[in-house]
Amino acid sequence: MTEAERNGPMGRAEERRARQRGGRRAAPPTRSSEETAPVAPTGPSGTTATATPEAEPTVIGGRAAARKAAQAEAKGRGKKGKAGKGKSDKSLIRRMFTWKKVVGTVFGVCLLGMGAFIAMYMMIDIPAGNADAELQSNVYKYSDGSPLTRDGERNREIVDLNKVPKKVQYTFVAAENKTFYNDGGVDLKGTARGLLNTLSGKGTQGGSTITQQYVKNYYLTADQTVTRKLKELVISLKLDREKSKDYILAGYINTSYYGRGAYGIQAAAQAYYRVDAEDLDVQQGAYLAALLQAPSQYDWAVASPTGQKLVKARWNYVLDNMVGQGWLDQTKRAAMEFPVPKEPKAAPGMGGQTGYLVDAANNQLARQLVAQGTVDNADDALTMVKAGGWTITLNIDKKRQKALESAAKSQLTSKLDAKKRKVDADVQAGAVSVNPKTGAVVALYGGTDYYKHFRSNATRVDYQPASTFKPVILAAALDEDAKTQSGKAISANTIYDGTSKRQVVNDGNKVGFAPENEDDQDYGDITVQTAMNKSVNSVFAQMGVDVGMDKVLKVASQMGMDTADLKSVPAQTLGTMGASPWQMAGVYATLDNHGRQVTPTIIKSVENSKREVKLPDPIGAQIVSREAADTVTSVLTGVVDDGTAKVSVRDNEKRDGRKVAGKTGTSDENRSAWFTGYTPDLVTSVGLFGEGKKSGAQVSMYEAGGFPRVNGGGFPAQIWATYTFGVSSKNAKFDLDTTQGAAVQPSTTPKVSETPSETPSETPSETPTTKPPTSSAPPSQTPTTSAPVETPTTSPPISTPVETPTEPDDPLDDDQ
Repeated sequence: MTEAERNGPMGRAEERRARQRGGRRAAPPTRSSEETAPVAPTGPSGTTATATPEAEPTVIGGRAAARKAAQAEAKGRGKKGKAGKGKSDKSLIRRMFTWKKVVGTVFGVCLLGMGAFIAMYMMIDIPAGNADAELQSNVYKYSDGSPLTRDGERNREIVDLNKVPKKVQYTFVAAENKTFYNDGGVDLKGTARGLLNTLSGKGTQGGSTITQQYVKNYYLTADQTVTRKLKELVISLKLDREKSKDYILAGYINTSYYGRGAYGIQAAAQAYYRVDAEDLDVQQGAYLAALLQAPSQYDWAVASPTGQKLVKARWNYVLDNMVGQGWLDQTKRAAMEFPVPKEPKAAPGMGGQTGYLVDAANNQLARQLVAQGTVDNADDALTMVKAGGWTITLNIDKKRQKALESAAKSQLTSKLDAKKRKVDADVQAGAVSVNPKTGAVVALYGGTDYYKHFRSNATRVDYQPASTFKPVILAAALDEDAKTQSGKAISANTIYDGTSKRQVVNDGNKVGFAPENEDDQDYGDITVQTAMNKSVNSVFAQMGVDVGMDKVLKVASQMGMDTADLKSVPAQTLGTMGASPWQMAGVYATLDNHGRQVTPTIIKSVENSKREVKLPDPIGAQIVSREAADTVTSVLTGVVDDGTAKVSVRDNEKRDGRKVAGKTGTSDENRSAWFTGYTPDLVTSVGLFGEGKKSGAQVSMYEAGGFPRVNGGGFPAQIWATYTFGVSSKNAKFDLDTTQGAAVQPSTTPKVSETPSETPSETPSETPTTKPPTSSAPPSQTPTTSAPVETPTTSPPISTPVETPTEPDDPLDDDQ
């Protein structure tokens, strides 16, 4: 009989509990003790009982089970600890975030928000018109602090709403806020979106009603802050309750900025259509209403093709909305044509170059206000600038500014005669001059007169830079350590095939692009130096593919060109994108500054009693390596000494030994012509643009000035040389870290080589000739029939020094 049986039910129960706890009541005995001293059960009287054979297996089995149970218990305790902790965490979370607590918290936050809003509503009253809405002027100064101009009185005239035709009133409602007559003055969703964007730093305001825009224009400011947006919300609600819709609409159209210095619908009607507001028709009203979305971008006279397309689309949107609201008959709408605005008139005090300088400064200041987060878009920023109260000191140097204006007059405008040649009236010039060490724009030429040509030719980006883009391709090639299709590293001495219309290849496959050289000239095998001197399209088209057009455009963007929307295709190697003299001056200033980015800046300092403006450093990061940039500079000295600019620049008697690098460019169909060049201390880009005097469209400049074609080595290079050699340092030297290029390998010394020389003569030809080349200069050594003319001869001086350079003849016609 077992001990449990002897002890009765209580004994059996205890034994079961012991087994559940691990099969033992005390620590189990060791195996040795089991074998040597088995424990005998005791009898009821406490005497030792003899173990029966039946009982022994039960005892041994219980001990084995106890050991297994002990191991399981140890593992169980570990798992229990972890599980218990996890359950404890989850339990804590459940206790903290019950649905009642969540709902209560949300409800509490809502109550607090409502309470705060009610408090704001009680505390904020409709204020008087803000100081920015009052009459103020901006003051502009030259770099030495002497006065340039002030912008005069505000161009604004308030008109009663009843003097604005009803359908013209509807155009503004259709454009900005179709629910205006029925809403409560605010767009809660749009305002919430604007607040979230402001808090998250995105900077783009959400939609707003006409009432909110009027409040911002007249009672507040365009500052991009949460406080301003909340005030705008409260004042808009109060204004909508206290004032009529006509009162609000009248305020809106009379305080909004329409561009061209015009504030309010009366000034805008005069600025764009030369009529009073009461005489506007629906088409004109729709344009003015569309204009408010982006005045600087949508002004037809200065808009890019994209800008013109966008404003036309918005004009259609306004009229279609009017039809949808029942304010305009569909048949009449279908018959309406876009009302092209008249040419702008400049404000008083802005004649000559002054208006161009002021516009450039205003636009740069507006961009900086957006960049530093003061406002969220360029048009609000420009409105803030033109509201007045600014003192802006420019980097413009009076001496250099005068010299640039004089050079443009003596070398171009005085030689154009629209009475003799109709095309002469279509020639526009622009130029920007930059200090490469500081980025300061020291001189700018925007056109003949701000009153006569409102759009600045210095900053326009709608004409192709043509071959002035080629140095960017070479800079990218050198910086990327690019190789030709045959695996040879690209350098100034690399040989390329200069055959006109040669198919560009990539990995043995034709890419479907075969550019023609100027005048379809074949050059055969030539060095990169010679290709740059002669501006050979076929060479740089292939080089662009060798480097990778995506890499070329990336470098161009980093150097200051706008390449964001360009496709990485070989055609871009011809400079077919748009660019401005301002941008190209920055590109070449980066090269002159040994590859460190230079961003041209016309503003020296800004003062305003209410706002702080932090001007960024014009000198940025290293864009391309110094060796790459210096090699390009070295190569570009060859363009001046042995290439397309030598007549106007190299042999100008005023050069006085100055070190010069530069590049010419002439675009397709002779619609633009460029010379961008630099000395060690000054970079200047000059562009000529064919613009139809009446149409404003791009036109060719053939026969302008009495010459078959306007080339970069002609008028642009002459303006550049006359200006630069009058204001730049005579003793400055290029500090070049390179062993390549014309600057370190004198091009006047021919080399005997199996490959063509780096410096062909002025008129390269595939077929040798015994006749001297046609040139304004005397012939060089008489060519023989034993070698092609591409082999260089000594470069003779020009017979007549160029006091006032004239447009060269055929020798410069090889430029592209």
